[in-house]
Amino acid sequence: MSEWLGISHLFELSTREAIAGFFTPLGVFVVVFFLQMTLPVKKVTGYVIDSKTGRPRHYRLNGLLVYLVLLLIWAFELFGLPHDWFYRSTIYAVAGGSIFSIIFLILTVYTQPKREDSTPITDFWTGRVHEISLFNQRFDVKMYLYVVGGSMLSLNALSAAVWHYQEFGYASNPGVFIYSILFSLYILDYFIFERAMLYTFDLIHEGLGFKLFWGGLIVYGWMFTMPLWGMAALPHPDFHWQVFSTAHESYALLTDFGYTHEWTVFWLFGTAGLFVTGWSISRLTSLQKYTFKRWPERKFLGIIEPKVIDAGDRKILCSGFWGVARHFSYMGEAMLAIAVVFMFGYPNNPWAWTYTIFIICMMFLRQIDDDKFCSEKYGPENWAKYKKMVKYRIIPGIY
Repeated sequence: MSEWLGISHLFELSTREAIAGFFTPLGVFVVVFFLQMTLPVKKVTGYVIDSKTGRPRHYRLNGLLVYLVLLLIWAFELFGLPHDWFYRSTIYAVAGGSIFSIIFLILTVYTQPKREDSTPITDFWTGRVHEISLFNQRFDVKMYLYVVGGSMLSLNALSAAVWHYQEFGYASNPGVFIYSILFSLYILDYFIFERAMLYTFDLIHEGLGFKLFWGGLIVYGWMFTMPLWGMAALPHPDFHWQVFSTAHESYALLTDFGYTHEWTVFWLFGTAGLFVTGWSISRLTSLQKYTFKRWPERKFLGIIEPKVIDAGDRKILCSGFWGVARHFSYMGEAMLAIAVVFMFGYPNNPWAWTYTIFIICMMFLRQIDDDKFCSEKYGPENWAKYKKMVKYRIIPGIY
């Protein structure tokens, strides 16, 4: 089965290594917890209102420091794990991490009081509460999930790139390295603007259930790199499938398969450009909303005037990116995801589509939920007014 799927190389660990792979996520969870609790923090006020105090919640942010320390630990193999370990142990880590995340989920959900509308399914899937802080508010569960997930996405991608180079050397696929670098920079950008993430859908609306626990720890951390499960096992798309022993043989086969410098430039720079464009749309859209929430009168980037629809004690932003489409950031995420399909040069391989299909489906479903939340938050009439003014949901002129 694994051979047919093209991931048999991920099942080559010894029994001892497989056990170590199974427990690797638990080790990561512990290390991140220790780093979050001990590294310097920036104390900030968020957007979510604390139900106990009626005031905005306080957060201790140090995701950037945690991320950089984890990169150093990985780069210098400080815990004795080889650079390619996270990639080689992926399957076992997903299995172990899923079990550990469910254990943490059970401890989180069933130590909280039931809600009036609780059912066994909703309790498990979305949790009973939206926020939990521990140790005198030194540890916020949601922010911990995102720090673990984001950091491991980058480390898993970098680990796959190392494994790929060790396997193919001269015949390596540059798309694998571009994927790893771009996603590592994407995560770096996330942590640089970590405070802006306090104003996102997940922090405001999602409950602490299986959806967020498993999604944040395992899907985000390990499974967002699913394209690499299959793609890292393939050489440069213009190379023959055989392993090359000399640079001369490699070059001969390369020319036989129609390699041209112009085609490579178009392929690599085109997909990287699409990725960065989508990334920029997503980030700028989120930053505009963040800027508006904190400084309602300020022009975004010094040029975009905030125009609003009054909704009682709330205001709906309807200018700039939020005047183009109601969920324009999702279009950016979709563009980024589509770039991944073509980044490896194997768009006919199903593995290249795994991240893209997941992201597009998630964004499509989320924008439906988001519309519902906004209608309740701003009032049906005010939200209908915004929908009339900004007709398109995600893609201007199309949808």
